[in-house]
Amino acid sequence: MALSISAVVLLGVIVFLLVKKSGLKPGHAVVCVLLGFYLSSSTMAPTMRELTTNVANMIGGLKL
Repeated sequence: MALSISAVVLLGVIVFLLVKKSGLKPGHAVVCVLLGFYLSSSTMAPTMRELTTNVANMIGGLKL
């Protein structure tokens, strides 16, 4: 659960910065958010969740 919350916060900050600094229009950001909601209820959601969990575990396991 903590991973999901931190990923949401991270993605929210990225979208905010893209709107402010890179010229992403707020309407485009809303479309991206809506796409995320629709994807989360699709049949692809479990695969995407597993992929992001595996990537997060891989990054967490790196020894620097």
